[in-house]
Amino acid sequence: MALSLLSPIPPSASLSFTLSSFSAANNASSSSLSPPYSLYQSKSTHGSRIATSIFGGFRSSGILRIDSMAEKRQLGLMVSAATRNDGGGGGLDDLDEGEIERIGNQDEDDEELIEEGHVDSSSSSSSPERWDVLGLGQAMVDFSGVVDDEFLKKLDLEKGTRKLINHEERGRVLQAMDGCSYKAAAGGSLSNTLVALARLGCQSISDRPLNVAMAGSIAGDPLGSFYRTKLRRANVNFLSAPIKDGTTGTVIVLTTPDAQRTMLAYQGTSSVVNYDSCLASLISKTNVFVVEGYLFELPDTIRTITKACEEAHRNGALVAVTASDVSCIERHYDDFWDIVGNYADIIFANSDEARAFCHFSAEESPISATRYLSHFVPFVSVTDGINGSYIGVKGEAIYIPPSPCVPVDTCGAGDAYASGILYGILRGVSDLKGMGDLAATIAATVVGQQGTRLRVQDAVDLARSHAFRLNSSGVGTDVGS
Repeated sequence: MALSLLSPIPPSASLSFTLSSFSAANNASSSSLSPPYSLYQSKSTHGSRIATSIFGGFRSSGILRIDSMAEKRQLGLMVSAATRNDGGGGGLDDLDEGEIERIGNQDEDDEELIEEGHVDSSSSSSSPERWDVLGLGQAMVDFSGVVDDEFLKKLDLEKGTRKLINHEERGRVLQAMDGCSYKAAAGGSLSNTLVALARLGCQSISDRPLNVAMAGSIAGDPLGSFYRTKLRRANVNFLSAPIKDGTTGTVIVLTTPDAQRTMLAYQGTSSVVNYDSCLASLISKTNVFVVEGYLFELPDTIRTITKACEEAHRNGALVAVTASDVSCIERHYDDFWDIVGNYADIIFANSDEARAFCHFSAEESPISATRYLSHFVPFVSVTDGINGSYIGVKGEAIYIPPSPCVPVDTCGAGDAYASGILYGILRGVSDLKGMGDLAATIAATVVGQQGTRLRVQDAVDLARSHAFRLNSSGVGTDVGS
């Protein structure tokens, strides 16, 4: 069945379109189905949204590099001294932004951004008429270090897990990292996707660059300024005002020689994401609104997410939700389905997360989960690692083979894949297979490098190499197994 997706979006456009082929098929196919979840009773005004979908005719951004041993030692001394100053971790927040920036100011992608003649949004004092994509997520600075198993044992940390820590625990870990090799970055799953998308849609590739922004919570401290500045240099505008007297959240990522990552998250201000007139105004000028799944972990954030999604649909925007983590879905299953079932136009998940959404066992195939979810969400994107990926529409699934690469670091692959899907949607691609192939190639590019963000020159090359196929994709594609 040929599908017409949305046409390329002019700067002032809103995604207030109708997709009758999606509507009719989804209405028919979902009539005998219900999400595997007791609270789903179509209780919002979007309860019949699947039959009247507006879905239109269809980590780590800036990295502070620490290259020399002297620089590593300097930051280690700064961090350990700061943590000793108040006996437990608050001193990190007193570091001067100039000290943080000076250690790793020569960011190779920042330099490449200037060399390529890309627009640095930090030099612009005016906002665009509309944002192509606005992401709502956790804004946290990553401290990534390489440690051995003995380091984890000394701190009584379970390898390969992710846990929340308090202010004092953060201080102790950073102090213990004194002398280790590590770097600071404006991190997060959502920021990975937004940075890649901004670089794919930069001005050197098309007449109209994509306008990409993020909202969340950072403090008015040096780490918060670092986060905002690094995103801005990557052409992602962080639009939320800083919280006074707060502490910007951090994630300590400890990588052992076997490539396993142990993550320790201090949420700080990122644990509070409020819905206010500023966020409402931003959403009203947005074409695609992306909600990061990790937000479901935060107390009371579901109310912010609900209001934000309502505002997005009220103004004709598409709503995308990232699954983020299996355990997060399991802990907040009802809340996820309340948003996904009533508001989501797009969902991003890996195979395990997709099965968790469906209450499927591990033996169920990802294609089955993709098909099932597509009865309730107009566009479903499911990745399955080296096995490829799937795009689900109207109860059917398109298989996307993996793009060949020599894997170096798989972290961030799903974030990169999502950027390719969003890029295709915003550029008006109607060939779902072609869109998936581009997303798979972007993911493979990130997997084949060290680090979680798509590099500037790679983004330029990828967008150019796929430009002809994407621009000539008006014929459509068949949806099937």
